[in-house]
Amino acid sequence: MLDTTVNTQTQEMLDSLNAALESGDVARAAALFATDSYWRDLVAVSWNLKTVEGPAGVADMLTHQLAQTRPGKFEIQSGEIPTKEGGVITAWVTFETKTGRGWGLMRIREGRIWTLLTALQELKGFEENRGTRRPMGAEHGARKNRLSWKERRAAEEADLGYGTQPYVVVIGGGQGGIALGARLRQLGVPAIVLDKHDRPGDQWRSRYKSLCLHDPIWYDHLPYIKFPDNWPVFTPKDKVGDWLEMYTKVMEINYWTRSEVTRASYDETSGKWTVEVNRDGETVTLEPTQLVLATGMSGKPNMPEFPGMETFQGTIQHSSHHQGPEAWEGKKVVVIGSNNSAHDICAALWESDADVTMVQRSSTHIVRSDSLMEIGLGALYSEEALANGVTTEKADMIFASLPYKIMHEFQIPLYEQMRERDAEFYAGLEKAGFDLDWGDDGSGLFLKYLRRGSGYYIDVGASQLIIDGAVKLAKGQVDHFETDAVVLADGTRLPADLVVFATGFGSMNGWAADLISQEVADKIGKVWGLGSDTTKDPGPWEGEQRNMWKPTQQEHLWLHGGNLHQSRHYSLYLALQLKARMEGLETPVYGLQEVHHLS
Repeated sequence: MLDTTVNTQTQEMLDSLNAALESGDVARAAALFATDSYWRDLVAVSWNLKTVEGPAGVADMLTHQLAQTRPGKFEIQSGEIPTKEGGVITAWVTFETKTGRGWGLMRIREGRIWTLLTALQELKGFEENRGTRRPMGAEHGARKNRLSWKERRAAEEADLGYGTQPYVVVIGGGQGGIALGARLRQLGVPAIVLDKHDRPGDQWRSRYKSLCLHDPIWYDHLPYIKFPDNWPVFTPKDKVGDWLEMYTKVMEINYWTRSEVTRASYDETSGKWTVEVNRDGETVTLEPTQLVLATGMSGKPNMPEFPGMETFQGTIQHSSHHQGPEAWEGKKVVVIGSNNSAHDICAALWESDADVTMVQRSSTHIVRSDSLMEIGLGALYSEEALANGVTTEKADMIFASLPYKIMHEFQIPLYEQMRERDAEFYAGLEKAGFDLDWGDDGSGLFLKYLRRGSGYYIDVGASQLIIDGAVKLAKGQVDHFETDAVVLADGTRLPADLVVFATGFGSMNGWAADLISQEVADKIGKVWGLGSDTTKDPGPWEGEQRNMWKPTQQEHLWLHGGNLHQSRHYSLYLALQLKARMEGLETPVYGLQEVHHLS
């Protein structure tokens, strides 16, 4: 390519890509990509969440999809100017497909496309009623017996699920289900979100009182309505609960509280689900076409069993059922585990004058909150980022544009900075006997989260208690219980009035086994992880989160969850997939994930 301006080089690349795609020349399009390139597509071309690698991967996806999805009209996004740094051109782009419009981010290195992110944003003819298409709200003029907005809304609530069946049922009304419910509402997809609690947000209110979000506010917005500018950086759990309840109401989500699914089954002949719901004591049968399990990124609580538990005279809880430290003042408490929940619970118990011992069974990655915010997140999610023009939407896309295959290369230097900056802190932990790690390849927290969803703690104060010995540390595996103690494999005896198992959660398909069948759970396979072949993330390489936000091997069954950032960002792509199917659009799926692991 000619060595001209950055803008010209970018435009020439887009012109070449458009020409190849328009003419159906797969080989010519693939040749524009570097040998070590990555095209990450979010629904636009693949009707999947799919990353293909190298010219061969690009060619394979286009061979299967080009004639049907017809991507093209790639342009530099209006108002954006491509930049060049370190020999890499970065450009915001827009594009169209046969059925939709999208935007993305392209990086060019040495005259070839290095990374390309294409993300569908809307479906042609089915755009959201927002901006210039927003509803009027008021009907000007006069008409007899007309219903108010409130009356029409009440009639809809009374009818949906009884007189009219929803197209989608979402099981789970935490942040994931609520974000998806809002997206579906704006797309005109009849949906019901089911939750067993009394009020939206009770999933947060019912947890231990010291719980708060460890991610900063800029990372945690929900779709459509951002947290106000005076919202705290780290949101306390009850404030999260109140926000979710408010959001559910103002976004007019059809949200059924005190509603627990007792059974669900799929009829291949009709292409519909039968979902039996206990709605506040009343049995209601729903028959949606699409079923979404939005029960979080995690599955059922991992509650180990050990000899002697049945004779233990104290209390045994899983961390998800621990409501707080108030009842344990002056008591002996043993917390099994050393990740986020374990640290939070230990700190809260110590503050309430309990005698606390943490049992560390394996090494833990710890990063201080202020270091994570400044070094790990500051460039994308902070007041400084906003001042630099990096909106939440842009930050989400930049983060999504880094292929998982090479993300560790960008993360390792950041965590090396943190290790150096907080060397004294880590030395104190090691002196206290705490086993630290930085991930299998030194890539730190984000990759641990994406690969396994566990094994880390964002320090907001509990680590100092361990350094000071205020929270005692024991190490090893639990062997058995006695009537008044936990005994470790090395014979260490830990007297206890309360034992909290902060032992995490199983794969999310465990919910499918309980609600539908083990057969369906096995048909889906393991949920979460990238196939990185690192600890708790077995290969083969997947390139995307297993089974999340995309078609699964079980027809018409979807899984949705993750933190607030993922619930916000990926709810759009799941909602667009569901809307397209409701409207009867062609949705040829490329690269449907195979099942390699059952749990």
